[in-house]
Amino acid sequence: MSTEDAPTHGGQVSENGTALEAARVLALLDASRHSLGALTAAVNLASLRHAELVALYVEDMDLLRCAAFPFSCEIGAQSGLSRPLTPDSLETSIARQLQRVHQALAGAVAGRSLRHRLEVARGQVVSAALTMAAPEDVLVLGKAGTTERWGTRLGSTSRRLIMEAPCTVLLWDERHPFKRGPLRWLRPVAGESEAPPAMAEWLAALFEDGAPLPVSHAYELERALAHANAGGLLLHRSELESLLNEDSELIARVPLPILVVP
Repeated sequence: MSTEDAPTHGGQVSENGTALEAARVLALLDASRHSLGALTAAVNLASLRHAELVALYVEDMDLLRCAAFPFSCEIGAQSGLSRPLTPDSLETSIARQLQRVHQALAGAVAGRSLRHRLEVARGQVVSAALTMAAPEDVLVLGKAGTTERWGTRLGSTSRRLIMEAPCTVLLWDERHPFKRGPLRWLRPVAGESEAPPAMAEWLAALFEDGAPLPVSHAYELERALAHANAGGLLLHRSELESLLNEDSELIARVPLPILVVP
């Protein structure tokens, strides 16, 4: 369902009838501090582009199915205590989480003239988000999402969405305030152009100039960015996959927002 009456897809039309670029900013929310930090980034990005902001909250059917088993329990992240997990208690928890998402979205857009809506779906998180996304969109994700209780590692949901989304993905880390700076990308092999991958001007406008990085391995990239505190990192999906195969925790240690292009 949607909390606002707004078109879900499709472009606008200019006065002379020419189709304009259709681009929405999608934010996947789960009420974790990482996803709410990503929401702030999504609001700023949508404001910059004058684009529609679509916040997506998914009631996880896999979790609901697990709660139906009589032996299901949940363990407190802080206390370590175990307590029964029932469908009723999980539904109550989901309702509280959705309320926090509503409040966070309202607070994030307060005072802004920004088209926005909250989509609430019930199903599998990844499939629901992929169904929503279109090639011209930008999907904004928090790095850890619901796995934040275990640290800042890249969550499995985020990883699947990054690798399968049909659009550009902005991977946000709320621990590091964003500062304008160079957009870095991996320098290609000798003899190829060092121009950065093509991307929408409104995304490029977030950064200042560009800076190719002469690295090809995960440890080289981590060392090159160890003291970076401004700008961002641009990666092709194939580059990111290669880096994660070398070091699955690398992205959690990169102190910059990361743009992943298909």
